[in-house]
Amino acid sequence: MADTKTLEDLKDVMEGTVPAADGTVAAPSAALPEPKIDEHGRAYATGKRKNSIARVWIKPGNGKITVNGRDQEVYFARPVLRLIIAQAFQVAERVDSYDVIATVKGGGLSGQAGAVRHGITKALTYYEPALRRPLKAAGFITRDSRVVERKKYGKAKARKSFQFSKR
Repeated sequence: MADTKTLEDLKDVMEGTVPAADGTVAAPSAALPEPKIDEHGRAYATGKRKNSIARVWIKPGNGKITVNGRDQEVYFARPVLRLIIAQAFQVAERVDSYDVIATVKGGGLSGQAGAVRHGITKALTYYEPALRRPLKAAGFITRDSRVVERKKYGKAKARKSFQFSKR
């Protein structure tokens, strides 16, 4: 048992700073990427859900969310849609820390709310790369690729057939 490890050695291993043989401390194995912030101090991302596409800019502020030039309470009248948008900030523990300006088009209100949430999530990871891990664990970074199936000819809808009659 000549090579025993102390609790401090294990802590260094967990943090990614492992002391080398000569006593120096090596850098963490996975460095975070640089934040992507424009000259106005904003981070930009595009979010998608169903047929909706949202362009989202975030910047430090007091939590004001503007969608297509209107306040979020006006644009998304249902409280459930506003909760969907706020989920990314709650998981990242950044409620009322950023102002959001979003332009969204296509689809319905539910898809648009999902697209704005996806855009906010991506913009948060661009502004603060350390937030990627909790947002990824919550499943917000992955784009939900489900879209409406197209209608086929000879069918009533995408898969539904007309009523069969023998005569």
